[in-house]
Amino acid sequence: MNLISLNNGQTYQPEPGWKRISLAGSANVSVEYFEKPAGHTSPLHTHPQEQVCICTKGKLMSVDSDGQEVIMNPGDSVWFAPDEPHRVENAGDDLAEGIDIFAPARSFDFWLMKLNEKKK
Repeated sequence: MNLISLNNGQTYQPEPGWKRISLAGSANVSVEYFEKPAGHTSPLHTHPQEQVCICTKGKLMSVDSDGQEVIMNPGDSVWFAPDEPHRVENAGDDLAEGIDIFAPARSFDFWLMKLNEKKK
């Protein structure tokens, strides 16, 4: 057993105000808590892992590559298939929070690598 507190988990901010904290991970699954400031959206992206995104606070909007939008309120979740293009946006006026679960595990610094590639 390994207890990881939100206060001491590995943390990074891919962009100002967008905070991610690693809560658990192995080769099979990774779990990340995140905070998104009002109006923030992740870029449309893909990854080979399945993803479950759970809204825990605020209002999140998930959008797929076909433009389909789903609004998530606290307690709602959305599942993305491997390699399914998607983005997640804070659709509210306040800070939104959520949990991402990836299977198999995704590198915790995924967004740092992705955003650095974009700058090149």
